[in-house]
Amino acid sequence: MPKTEMTLDRINDLLARAKKAGADDADAVYVEGTSLSVAQRLGKLEKLERSEGADLGLRVLIGKKQAVVSSSDTSDSALNELVERCVAMAKNALDDPFCGIADPSELAKTFDIDGLELCEPGEVAQDKLISWAQACEEAARSVEGITNSEGADAGWGRHQITLAATNGFANSYAGSGSHISVSVLAGTGTGMERDYDYDSAVFSTDLRDPADIGRMAAEKTLRRLNPRKIKSMQVPIIMDPRVSASIVGHLSGAINGAGIARGTSFLINMMDKEIFGPNITIVDDPHRKRGLRSKPFDAEGVANMKRNLVESGVLKTWIMDLRSARQLGLKSTGNASRGAGSLPGPSTTNLYMEPGTISPADMIRDVKQGLYVTEMIGSSVNGVTGDYSRGASGYWIENGELAYPVSEITVAGNLKEMFKSVTPANDLTFKYGTNAPTLRIDGLTIAGQ
Repeated sequence: MPKTEMTLDRINDLLARAKKAGADDADAVYVEGTSLSVAQRLGKLEKLERSEGADLGLRVLIGKKQAVVSSSDTSDSALNELVERCVAMAKNALDDPFCGIADPSELAKTFDIDGLELCEPGEVAQDKLISWAQACEEAARSVEGITNSEGADAGWGRHQITLAATNGFANSYAGSGSHISVSVLAGTGTGMERDYDYDSAVFSTDLRDPADIGRMAAEKTLRRLNPRKIKSMQVPIIMDPRVSASIVGHLSGAINGAGIARGTSFLINMMDKEIFGPNITIVDDPHRKRGLRSKPFDAEGVANMKRNLVESGVLKTWIMDLRSARQLGLKSTGNASRGAGSLPGPSTTNLYMEPGTISPADMIRDVKQGLYVTEMIGSSVNGVTGDYSRGASGYWIENGELAYPVSEITVAGNLKEMFKSVTPANDLTFKYGTNAPTLRIDGLTIAGQ
């Protein structure tokens, strides 16, 4: 019998046991995965790991009470114990008026799993991962001026998620991913600096050349040598794409349905109002082909779809699962996510800000004095007020050019004002689960020396 059918049979049998034991409704998720990772430092292989595992999570609902229990043991005796424990916990849980599985009308019924290209066929061989790590670190260390290495690593993984519930939903999909990264150092003593480069993709064939990743890491590291401190002032900030995505991440946190229902967001009264400039559109797309967070349905079996969270600057929707949608008197947006041992909660998928029309070079050229940020350190962001303060490093912009590296600075402002002043460049790439192009943000305060 095929593996997927065995998994669905096991889950459906578990749900039947839960109903027989007293559950009104139940759902279960089965997650199994395989991963392989290697790491090398200074030319020597330091890590070679392979892991395989599986977890089964059961959620039981009795009236307006619910409980969830997980186990990696799927033997008959373990499943019986799982059901008994989960039903007993649900009976003794507090009432939750908003819990419950999806109505059949909300379930995903048609989807093209193959068309999403979520899973690369076969495994990436161990030898290939080793060669990637070697080529990456060797390329980085071969650049003149690099004095040490924190190492290079490469990895591949595959997972399969199967979901079923007593409302009739039962389906499964598989996903894969590969990555390469390296971090190196330049300089000596207290003058040492570090930087890195990284790439990830669903299909290993979409990864950048490992040697290119290594060379880029080395070049970034060398550019950071001899950083200066700058005085406190208010100037335009330009964020490199590897940190600009954090701005989109702060938005997703502020419009998460769970936080909105609790009243703990600075955007709670901003639905259908302009929170960004009219040139900004922010999208959540669970069906992006080869997307790192693509999925054919959400963790409650609810139909999902591409949505504009912000359209022409206007906030259009909250990010909701079933529970938060019921609290708000709305419909789920199909954004539920969960692990085997956790209850569902709202979460984005492939989240990104659409690109603008100006190039990063022209964006920098337009700044007389400002800061180009390449790394953020720590986080102090108040989700209730929107107050923002983060450590940063990067390059000082003088007369439209990157003049010299700077460090030990803090960037501060308020997200409401920051959102309004965002200008995107035209260099959007899909490298992470959340992505944004280079961004210019005016009106921020730099705290330096």
